[in-house]
Amino acid sequence: MFVYGTKFLNLMKLKYDIIMAKDTGKILVIDDDKDVLTSIKMFLDEHFSVVHTESDPSSLIDILTNGSFDVVLLDMNFKKGEMDGQEGIYWLQEILKAKPEVIVILMTAFGDIELAVRAIKKGAFDFILKPWKNAKLLGTILSAMKLRKSNLQVEKLLNTQQKLSADLDQRFNTIVGNSSAMINVYKTIEKVAQTDANILILGENGTGKELIAREIHRKSLRRNGVFINVDLGAISETLFETEIFGHVKGAFTDALKDKPGRFELAEGGTIFLDEIANLSFALQSKLLTVLQNRKVVRLGSTGEIPINIRLICATNMPLYQFIKEGKFRQDLLYRINTVEVHLPSLKDRIEDIPLLIDHFLKIYTRKYKKENIKIDRSTLNRLKKHTWPGNIRELQNAVERAIILSNSNKVTVDDFLLKKYHSAFPFDNNLDIADMEKTLVIRAIDKNNGNITRAAKDLGIKRNALYRRIEKYDL
Repeated sequence: MFVYGTKFLNLMKLKYDIIMAKDTGKILVIDDDKDVLTSIKMFLDEHFSVVHTESDPSSLIDILTNGSFDVVLLDMNFKKGEMDGQEGIYWLQEILKAKPEVIVILMTAFGDIELAVRAIKKGAFDFILKPWKNAKLLGTILSAMKLRKSNLQVEKLLNTQQKLSADLDQRFNTIVGNSSAMINVYKTIEKVAQTDANILILGENGTGKELIAREIHRKSLRRNGVFINVDLGAISETLFETEIFGHVKGAFTDALKDKPGRFELAEGGTIFLDEIANLSFALQSKLLTVLQNRKVVRLGSTGEIPINIRLICATNMPLYQFIKEGKFRQDLLYRINTVEVHLPSLKDRIEDIPLLIDHFLKIYTRKYKKENIKIDRSTLNRLKKHTWPGNIRELQNAVERAIILSNSNKVTVDDFLLKKYHSAFPFDNNLDIADMEKTLVIRAIDKNNGNITRAAKDLGIKRNALYRRIEKYDL
């Protein structure tokens, strides 16, 4: 069995870095001494795929604009007798202005520490003295290449995140309605969006709370940051800390590596805590501590991690009643509701139903390639009279279903298959177990205004079991 020493492992790692750089590294060297350029090119050609040399710095920007380079080696002085490095500082700034992603290493024959500090403060990666040692020069360039690669990865991640955010915004960017109730919501959004005030969105299930949260984020100063959506009703109490605050390697049996929590992932952006009323009293206390201190501690660690986030919360539950019943902390409510946004139910904005139906018709006729389908006035009037206990989400699903089921260029009331949520139990005339179960599920959901957690509790089953029945009966 061989035991490798640190020097050997470092040497192997260096060889690997050199092999990788040979395939990808593109280096630009600018120096007025042609002997220096010849010497450095001969050495660097052995280790990098492209080495371009140039003696005239005035052509530097054109070269960078027309080519792609990872690292620039820049001399500090280009005129005979000049030793203050001002030209190097000037061209450094010009390079970073034209190509801020390029890594610049400065070279000089004069070991001026103050000049080195100035150059690095201006954005240089490092400082090489002439005459250089080949090993030192190569090591510095390889380190610069690593930074360049890391920066490219970060840029790729940011571009990916922005693309995903744009795709999500495309999906969520349309708030439909011109009723007086919705106009009040729009006014509130405009007032609070560009602040960092904590927002609490209140409204029944299906009224569009996430849509409003995303709209606030989209109009905020954090719009280029991430939007992290957390459904607290879907996170079990045992997983809450690791999911929300993160954990370190070894914190528990399956913690094989460090994991950031949702608050860390939302750094610089917005975190949306949906169904916040579902948190137990103990978890409310932990959340309150984080919000007060603006710091998280990963599970298994004692180190505090500062967080910079915009907080938006939402619930369909009566938090003020919960406070009276001792189910929700008053101090947590005060922390999360700097501004409250109250979303009206669909029955309180009936005049918006035609607009919403038209909006969903356009989406689903295009999706299912039935773009000539229309809806007649009598059907529209019937839909306006429906109670829509599931609010906009129910309306959206009903329109999609109607488009799928329609056999002509016109959707009718029959295509919508409107459910009678408030009908009496049909047990007297129908003893079919499946029908009875379906009716109980509907009544439980209706009784709890669409809150799945409370409906499941009333039925004596778990949330996932209720979701299976909802899917089974197409509710």
